[in-house]
Amino acid sequence: MSVQIGSRAGDVLRVLHAASPAAVDIFTGILTHGPLSRTDVARATGLSQAAVTKSVAPMIAAGLVVDHGHTLRGGPRGRPANPITVDPAALVVLGIKVNPTEIIGVATDLSAQLLVSTHQPTAPAFDAVVDGVAEIAERLCELLGDRRDRLAGVGVSVSGDVDTRGGIVRESALLGWSGEDLGTALEQRLGIRVLIENDVRALTIAEHWFGVGIGTSSFAIVTIGSGIGCGLHVNGEVVEGAFGVAGEIGHLPLTSERFVCACGRRGCVEAVASTGAIVRAVAEASGSPVGSIAEAVRRAHDGDPAAIEVFDRAGTVIGTAIATVANLTGPEIVLITGEAVSDYDLYDERVRAAFEAHAFGAAANCRILLRPHAFEDWARGAAAAALRGIVTQHYRPAP
Repeated sequence: MSVQIGSRAGDVLRVLHAASPAAVDIFTGILTHGPLSRTDVARATGLSQAAVTKSVAPMIAAGLVVDHGHTLRGGPRGRPANPITVDPAALVVLGIKVNPTEIIGVATDLSAQLLVSTHQPTAPAFDAVVDGVAEIAERLCELLGDRRDRLAGVGVSVSGDVDTRGGIVRESALLGWSGEDLGTALEQRLGIRVLIENDVRALTIAEHWFGVGIGTSSFAIVTIGSGIGCGLHVNGEVVEGAFGVAGEIGHLPLTSERFVCACGRRGCVEAVASTGAIVRAVAEASGSPVGSIAEAVRRAHDGDPAAIEVFDRAGTVIGTAIATVANLTGPEIVLITGEAVSDYDLYDERVRAAFEAHAFGAAANCRILLRPHAFEDWARGAAAAALRGIVTQHYRPAP
């Protein structure tokens, strides 16, 4: 079974691709903040209501935008204003997250709400991942049924240094990759456009459009798990960096050089705070094997001094890294998430103490929020990145 852009999606995409930059901005505003009246859209964009009406007319005709029959109070002098909103069912995208041992896939609608999901084990070898992503994509299409006709694109996220424009994974310590052209390999295999994105940046894009970023000028996401990542949203934009690298707090040299990171460097945050580093440190300190992060957590909860010391060290380094982000970018919110957040009680006191000790001035006023995290959230981030690429027309060309 092939994975291809659906015929109904093609009609919608042609309307988006023909839209002017102003119309794209209008659509993005409706997508992320709707329903909105034409008055609200005109006020936000600086366009006249007539220009707004002209821009959304083709989108309404294509079924991408809906002009509701009911009214909202929001027009001039309190007159009713017809709200317009995006039809979430107009497009479907696939989001796929690649881990060293597992691939997770989801399909979402235009508002990044999950429709179906699946996962399967994998090996980190490049060819195995390409095969696994293709199988996941095909399975998602099967699960979508008739909704396949709305399929508009695929987003794939991986950890590490990713060149999104070129689809190249320049370096991924977790996967053991260097200079892998994942985008081209998947497009040749699937026959559909594929966007490759760093996993944490993809999460940040999802929060920018559909989460804490709505109504927030600046925020940061810190992920705690097999790696320590950070996504940055500053002054209304997701920070990508001139070379596609930004927010790599996991590789800030904030601890002793005696700790060696998986990237090969010394003193990185990840060298003491990643789940793998914690498991190894607890085993070394206690002189007995530790099978998993769950066992390390259990030992700390049971009062094992060696395990507690390891988690305290990790919390101190993470808190210092978050303070560094706050001092550099001044976010309103720092959202802490990731697969290790369920164990956050072991970090919390030291994280906040280190943050308060190192955050400078008003940077300390940012709110630190905690959110439980499922692996499907990573895949949803990949889908959101694909959506943004489609809407803003910054997608890789179709094969």
